[in-house]
Amino acid sequence: MPVILKLLTAALFTLLSLAAYGEKLRIVTEPWAPYVYDEQGTMQGLDYEATVIVFQRLGVEVQWQFLPWKRCLAMLEQGHADGVLDIFHNHEREALLLYPSEPLSEVEFVLFYANDRRHPVQHLKDLQGLSVGTSPGYLYGTPFSESSLFTREPAPSHEANFGKLLLGRIDLVITDRRVGQHVIKTMALEDKVSQAPLVVSRQQQYLAVRRGAGMDLLVQRFAAELKRFKQEPAYAKLSAKYGGIPAITASERTVEQQESGAP
Repeated sequence: MPVILKLLTAALFTLLSLAAYGEKLRIVTEPWAPYVYDEQGTMQGLDYEATVIVFQRLGVEVQWQFLPWKRCLAMLEQGHADGVLDIFHNHEREALLLYPSEPLSEVEFVLFYANDRRHPVQHLKDLQGLSVGTSPGYLYGTPFSESSLFTREPAPSHEANFGKLLLGRIDLVITDRRVGQHVIKTMALEDKVSQAPLVVSRQQQYLAVRRGAGMDLLVQRFAAELKRFKQEPAYAKLSAKYGGIPAITASERTVEQQESGAP
């Protein structure tokens, strides 16, 4: 039997099995506005809505669940979830997960500081002796994660990190630029918090699924349909709704770790 026919048969068997037992593809994620979040009981966000549209076109039903990020990863490892939304491509996770060739979006990790305790960081070395609020399970790039110049202080949520920042319990917060701007706006901190110049790292984020029968072809179909959707006016409208986030394709940028203005 040709390889492609085997893949098609496996994928069809997987989807038919889910339908026969009334099951849905179980996807977990952490609120990560404006990419995916809950607004008064309604899930929304650029990556969430794009994923919903793609799966609708593929005829795949999805069951969504919001959890802390470390819990999302545990659910995948334990087999209690089939996929995860907005995860970075990490080679250590390839034994467990399949990634589409097409990313959903790109994040840019930057630092935020309180205006009454200014730390306009331009290089990692400027963090010496400081404390930075982080989120458990997030990948910020090796230079940041392995540096001994500063301390990393995890918090259960982005809001908690910014709360600690205002209380002076940490010196800076690291998060995606758009996520930070959204939290600042939501918490009405526009006059109290500023962004430092340093770009710690850039990462593409994906919808990834656990390895299993038919999942490889499902990932291929998802990537193809997502790429097609990104070329449509509907995606441009969706992007504009969430701050004009541009479409990112795999060929436009590879995952990189860098410092802005680094010598």
